[in-house]
This record gives sequence, structure tokens and C-alpha cells, in this order.
Amino acid sequence: MAAIAPVVSDLVDFLNASPTAFHAVDEAKLRLKAAGFTQLSEREEWAGLEPGRKYFFTRNHSTIVAFAIGAKYVAGNGFHIIGAHTDSPCLKLKPVSKVTKGGYLEVGVQTYGGGLWYTWFDRDLTVAGRVIIREKRDGGVSYAHKLVRVQEPILRIPTLAIHLDRTISSEGLKINNQNHLIPVLATSIKNEMQRLVGENGPKGSSENKNTKHHPLLLQLIAKEANCEPDEICDFELQLCDTQPSAVAGAMKEFVFSGRLDNLCMSFCSLKALIDSTSTEHSLDHESGVRMVALFDHEEVGSDSAQGAGSPAMLDALSRITGSFNSSNSMLLEKAIQRSFLVSADMAHALHPNYMDKHEENHQPKMHGGLVIKHNANQRYATNAVTAFIFREIAERHQLPIQDFVVRNDMACGSTIGPILASGVGIRTVDIGAPQLSMHSIREMCAVDDISHSYEHFKAYFEEFTELDGKVKVDY
Repeated sequence: MAAIAPVVSDLVDFLNASPTAFHAVDEAKLRLKAAGFTQLSEREEWAGLEPGRKYFFTRNHSTIVAFAIGAKYVAGNGFHIIGAHTDSPCLKLKPVSKVTKGGYLEVGVQTYGGGLWYTWFDRDLTVAGRVIIREKRDGGVSYAHKLVRVQEPILRIPTLAIHLDRTISSEGLKINNQNHLIPVLATSIKNEMQRLVGENGPKGSSENKNTKHHPLLLQLIAKEANCEPDEICDFELQLCDTQPSAVAGAMKEFVFSGRLDNLCMSFCSLKALIDSTSTEHSLDHESGVRMVALFDHEEVGSDSAQGAGSPAMLDALSRITGSFNSSNSMLLEKAIQRSFLVSADMAHALHPNYMDKHEENHQPKMHGGLVIKHNANQRYATNAVTAFIFREIAERHQLPIQDFVVRNDMACGSTIGPILASGVGIRTVDIGAPQLSMHSIREMCAVDDISHSYEHFKAYFEEFTELDGKVKVDY
């Protein structure tokens, strides 16, 4: 049995550190800082950018953009970008989550994205996300953003016994998202007994001040945030599976995990950027800007201040170009036409039990390398030129590559690719590693494809400038 590649083990560590988009960005920040990237703020001027240096910024702490400026860069040169997303379908806590019925304390949740919600039943669940904490400092009050994650399983969405639903075998599981997806936190009687004896119960002040959430839940969150329950001003929390990501399968050829869509592509692109700029002379011959942009809210359409539909990408390109030459307003347009975007989002692998769901000539396989996605109706932004460039990089390094087109009698999904291609005007190819169980609480992909993706992305960063100079189209 082959040894597990370091990049695969590194991905598993990244996944286990990233139960939410906020945590994924935080983990990315740690890795970028360790690799010598300097953090910028969108609220400040970027006048001090220098060729040969590396930078990043975050927006809402759920979107992150990192870039390395070539030593030969001048304003108007292109950006070589990989775009992915940090969010995944999940169940998010409602603004008023306190539900009590039938002798149970339950937590009200709302669906985020198009999840396979039946896979969330009978799982050992917890909560994670961010909280806003009120802090007293130097005689005044300030408000801090903190990430929290309750490690132990505290929630569960139990299924109904087959004895009480005899039609499930013949008619299938039918879920009402409003009524059936409410997780159980505790029983009312046990919670009341604990409160009366004062064991691990919330303080009276927190119970009186916040009636929107169960005091028991607030106590658990406050413990993780190292604060008192009544110091919690607000939060964005979601349910998470407590089962860790793992390399698995009889031949240790798979990764079993939640959130592979799309943290797998986020990780591979981030690691490729870091490693392609890691040595002292990595950027000596680079005339462009290597960039990774990991956006939030792709699963719900990208229309937010931190989504791919926002000006975040264009703002970054404009500010970088302008920091080197602010006198020529046409340099940004020139730079965009010299730029290239790899829209990296996981792809649908052929399912052995549902072979008819794939077109005969377009059946992406596990271990088969990255998948180039095509759609004549522009659900994907790939065209012949962009596909060729990405495929040529694969051939130079003997990396496998595949193609995917959805069946004509099925609807086609989409990605951030068409959003950025149309919004920014940048050449784009849509690609992704093949996976099964997409949008399940527990997905799977192949370890070989993780290695292929990382190597392909790294080669793209290192070789695109030279290759693009040989491609003649609008001449």
C-alpha cells in the first residue's frame, strides 16, 4: 500500500481546522503569514507594495485574497489567478434559535445552500462560527470578533423510527425542512435540574438579558469564547459534523470528509501559491502577479459584499495596478486583458450506481486528474483557448486531465467562473477535481487527484507567463 502523500495529509489537517468559512480563512491566514505574506487592510492605502513581495487581505473574515508580485512586474501586466470558495452547504442557526417543545430543548436552524439534508440526520453534531464579544478595556468598551468551535457533540437530528413511518421503504424519506431539521440540544427536565442545583448552569443575568437562545447553548459558546454569556452581543454559528476528515478506503485511496466542495480546491490553490513563491528567487523572472481568491457565498449565488459577485476581485486588481502607476487610468483594462482565471470548483465523478447520469463521452473518473468543465450556454466560462492553455500545462508535466459536459436532458450547475468572467472581463477556464457525494455532510474524493490538482496549480503559477506569450488570438 502506497504511503500517503504529504499534500494529502496537509489537506486533511486543513479540513479538520476549517469547520466554517471563517475558520478556513483563519487557517489560510496562519499559513500565509508563516510563508512570509504580509497582511493588508482594505481600509488603508496600499502605496507601499513592492515587486518580489507577497501580500494578502481578508473581507468579512470569510473571503481571502493572496497575491505575489513578480520581481519584473510593472503596472499593466497580467494577473494569474485561481479562484475558489470557502463556503459549503450547512445548517445555520436562526437569529432566534430557542425552540422548546415535547420536553426537549431544540435549536432553530435555517438551510444554507443546496445541501443533501437527509445526510445530516443521526450525525454527532456541534456548532462553530464567530461571535461578537463586548469587552471592557482601559475604562471603555470595545467589541471583538472571535472564532468558536464546540469540540464535543452537543446536537443531533434524530430520524423517525420506521415503525412510525411504514411508507419510507416504498416512498422514500420525505423531509420538511421547517419541521424535521431541528436538532435536539437537551431535555427540558435535565436542563432544569442542572439549573436548580447550579451545576454548569448559566448565570441569571445572561438568562434575563438574552431570551433569543437557550441559556444552556449560550453557556457552551461563552466557554469556548472565554467570556461570560451576557458579553455575547451576536453570533453567526452553524452546525458541523464532529467526525474528523480522514484518508480512508481499503487501499487508503480516498479522502472522506465534509466540505470537500470546495475546501479541497481552496487548499490546493493556496498551497500551490505558497510553494510556487517559497524560495528566495521564486519571483525573479515573474512579470505578472500570482493570485488566489477564495470567496464566500458561492453556494447561494455569490451576491454579497464578500462574494464573487461583489467588486472584491476588481478592487484588488485595481488597487495593485494603481499602487505602481496611478496616473494612467487605462492600465487596469490592459492588465485585465492580459490576465487569466482558473475557476476551481469540485466536479462530479462518475457514480458506479448511477452510470446513466453522465454523458457517455464525458465521465470523469477518480484518479483521473482535474476536470475541465464545458457548457455551451455559459454555465461554465471555459472556451477553446482557455481549455487549451490549462490542458497544455497538464501535458507538459504528464498530468492527467479530463473533460465534462452535462447531459442535454439535465440542468447544469454553475460556479464563480461565469460571474467573474462577465463581471471583470477576464479569460476563464472552469475546472475541478472529481468527487462523489457532493453537498452531503460527508463527501469523498481520491488522494491522487489531490496531488494532481496541487501539481497542476503550481505549474500554472510558474509557467503561465511564458505559455501565454505564445498564444495568439486577438491580433
